[in-house]
Amino acid sequence: MSSMLRVFGVGDILMCSSSKEAIELLTVTQARTKSRYINSVDIILTDWLMPNGSGRDLLEWVREHKNDSIRFIPVIVVSGYTSEKVTNETRDLGANETLVKPVSGNGLASRICNVIDTPRPFVQTPNFFGPDRRRQELQYTGIERRITTHVIVEKEI
Repeated sequence: MSSMLRVFGVGDILMCSSSKEAIELLTVTQARTKSRYINSVDIILTDWLMPNGSGRDLLEWVREHKNDSIRFIPVIVVSGYTSEKVTNETRDLGANETLVKPVSGNGLASRICNVIDTPRPFVQTPNFFGPDRRRQELQYTGIERRITTHVIVEKEI
């Protein structure tokens, strides 16, 4: 994936071998972004299954973080498992996108462009923090009860 990202023109690519290492790196990197020479992390691509902590651990840590510069980072979860269960779980934990292995250049570019071009607003409820899980705006087909009719009454003076 790093080779594909380089071909896409991505500048700095930071790679980690575990979620524990990623958490340490994010903590240091985001704390140093106040320097004009250090850029913040723009997007996280994480595997769902990793040694020393999973993608789940990383995603939960990111979305529960007290620092907004970490909490709002877009996260794309990559997984070799194509089950609906994994996709739903990543969505419910606050992932912006999921990507199935083997990763193609088109698939990777599509997910990254989706995060950039059509960002979803973040939602916070007692049980969830992350991008809005709804991907489409459906037209309401029922009776519209919020419409009020305005009656103009003319008075003779």
